[in-house]
Amino acid sequence: RNMSSAGPEGRKKMRECDGLIDSLVYYIQGAIADHEPNDKATENCVCILHNLSYQLEIELPESYAQSIYMQRRNISSNDKTPGCFGTRSRKVKEKHQDTPLPEEKSNPKGVESLWHSTLIRIYLSLIAKSTRNYTQEASLGALQNLTAGTGPMPFAVARTVVQKANGLPSIRTMLHVSHPAVKKTAVSLLRNLSRNTSLQNDIAREALPDLVAVLPECVPGSDIACETTASICYTLYNLTQSSSHNARLLLSADGLPKIIAISMNDSNMFSKASRAASVLLYSLWSHTDLHNAYKK
Repeated sequence: RNMSSAGPEGRKKMRECDGLIDSLVYYIQGAIADHEPNDKATENCVCILHNLSYQLEIELPESYAQSIYMQRRNISSNDKTPGCFGTRSRKVKEKHQDTPLPEEKSNPKGVESLWHSTLIRIYLSLIAKSTRNYTQEASLGALQNLTAGTGPMPFAVARTVVQKANGLPSIRTMLHVSHPAVKKTAVSLLRNLSRNTSLQNDIAREALPDLVAVLPECVPGSDIACETTASICYTLYNLTQSSSHNARLLLSADGLPKIIAISMNDSNMFSKASRAASVLLYSLWSHTDLHNAYKK
C-alpha cells in the first residue's frame, strides 16, 4: 500500500508485476463472497488498486493506448505528494469524448482489470457493503480516478457505473455519511460522472435532491467542507447548464436560497465555494423560462 504511493515509476512497476493486480482483485472478491468487506486486508487491497488507477489513462503502456485510443491524450502529468488519499484522485478535465471502448475481455489480466466492469462492480459493492471509511473512500476514489480522463475509457467507466451497474444509489448514500473525506470523494466522483452529457438526466433524477440536501446553509468553516461545497456547486452546474428541467428540479428541492447564501460570502479564505456558487447562479439565470419561478 505504501509502495503504491511512490509516484509514476512505482505505479508502473506494480502494474507490470505479474499476478499482483489479479491477486488483489481475487482477494477482494473472496472477502465480499464471505461477507467480510470490513477486514483490514481488504482495505489495503482497495487502497493499492485506488493508487494504481491514478493517472491510469495517461500512463497506459503504448500497446493498450493504441488499441483503446485513436490518438494519445496529450495531458501533462503533474504528480503531487504521495499518499493513499487526496492527491491520488483526479478531477476530469473540461472535455468530452464519447468514443466507445473496444469490446471488453471476458477474462482480463493484470492492468486490464483496473478499468474492467468486474472491478467497477466490486468497488460499488464495497461502497454499499463496507462500513470501513477508508475502504469506502478508496473505492470511491478509484472510480473517481477511472472517470477523470478525457478519452473513451473514463466515459465507458462512467456509463458502466451509472447505467449498467446501477451505482448511483450506493454513491448517493455516501453523500450523507459523517466522514468528511468520504463525502468529498463521493461528490468528486459525481462531478466527474456529471461531465458525461448522456448521463446527466439519470444523475439529476437520482442524485440532484441529495446534492442539494447536503449543501450547507452558508460557506462552511473547514477547508475540506469548503472544497466539497464548491464541488457540489460545479456538479449542479453540469447537471443544469443545458437542462431547464434539471434547473427546475434544483429549484423545487429548495436549492436556490442555499446557493445564494454561499455565493454572498466574500471572505478570501472561502472564495472557492462562493465562486462556484456564483458560477452556478449565473448559469441558472440563463434559463429565461424560469425567471418568474426564481423571483417567486
